[in-house]
Amino acid sequence: MNNKKLTLLAAAAFTLAATQGALAQKKYDTGASDTEIKIGNVEAYSGPASAYGVIGKTEEAYFKMVNDAGGVNGRKINFISYDDGYSPPKTVEQVRKLIESDEVLLVFNALGTPTQTAVQKYHNAKKVPQLFLATGASKWNDPKEFPWTMGFQPSYRVEARIFAKYILKEKPNAKVAVFYANDDFGKDYVAGLKDIFGAKASSLIVAEESYETTEPSIDSHIVKLKGTGADVFVNISTPKFAAQAIKKMAELEWKPMHVMTDVSISIGSVMKPAGLDASEGVLSAGYLKDASDPQWKDDEGMKKFMAFAEKYMPGANVSDSNLVYGYAAAQTMVQVLKQCADDLTRENVMKQAASLKDFAPDTLIPGIKVNTSATDFAPIEQLKMMQFKGGKWELFGDIISAETGG
Repeated sequence: MNNKKLTLLAAAAFTLAATQGALAQKKYDTGASDTEIKIGNVEAYSGPASAYGVIGKTEEAYFKMVNDAGGVNGRKINFISYDDGYSPPKTVEQVRKLIESDEVLLVFNALGTPTQTAVQKYHNAKKVPQLFLATGASKWNDPKEFPWTMGFQPSYRVEARIFAKYILKEKPNAKVAVFYANDDFGKDYVAGLKDIFGAKASSLIVAEESYETTEPSIDSHIVKLKGTGADVFVNISTPKFAAQAIKKMAELEWKPMHVMTDVSISIGSVMKPAGLDASEGVLSAGYLKDASDPQWKDDEGMKKFMAFAEKYMPGANVSDSNLVYGYAAAQTMVQVLKQCADDLTRENVMKQAASLKDFAPDTLIPGIKVNTSATDFAPIEQLKMMQFKGGKWELFGDIISAETGG
């Protein structure tokens, strides 16, 4: 009897051990092992968008810091980043190289709407995560059609919705003039405004004026828009044209509420060339802390960022918002890998990327959090309004979320 009992106990113990062993089994796809996680990236280190190259450099430095501290769940990150010069044909070549030759687990925070559009179908056919893209197009949030693609920063459409909520609250009977670039970027914003204005759009919007990026000057558009009697000016233009608009409005002494895309909030390349006095009072919205702003000097997250920059990027210009951006993106990537634990399959990477709950990277404005789900591939959908005053941007008001009907 005792022998029988012992045999049964031994068999039960063996079954339990086997079950636990099966549960604890590590799962890997190409690009992951017991010691390493290979992450690919393409960046504009040269060409017309080379100012963004520092994002890739920041991410490389962040992953080095993580590796120096032991890696993620004991695995070191091998970050392979190539230059595509912001040229779609080059992007195709480099992404193929990352996936087919370097055999990366995923491609992370690759830059640019036209460049990433060129490889979106390829990524999804290959089932290789195209994760946390560095572009504000709203089309990356389409989990049904493109389950292997996810954006990172607030989309242009999200930002426009937040502007529309602010306009409705401050000026419910506004006469809105919308000035926009005649491309996907501009059209995304117009769609976002109309998402929130809804049935009121036709009465609120008194003028929609588009411009071509090939135009040398947009002065005539501004003169025309002033003539509409609009008291709100929504400026959806890239830096060169945003500066021209601010300057021309000052010359015409036209002073509507001026809401401008955060694509053009650079003090150095927009506000100063337009004239600091002329720029006074312009509104926009943000989600990142400004490392050069003294208001964050005692902020815990900013202290961590500054310590990182000092050690891993000595001499870097911390006031360049691309650094705090790259840091936030890399920190979010590491969070996803932590959540993956020992299941480092591409499928689980996407599953964990779509299961982020109230994650708060160190360099995001307090209250703004990363949230995703299987049906929502837009990680950041909150912003805080800000106004240009006395030569700098000042945040004000509550965090505004982009949901419609809320």
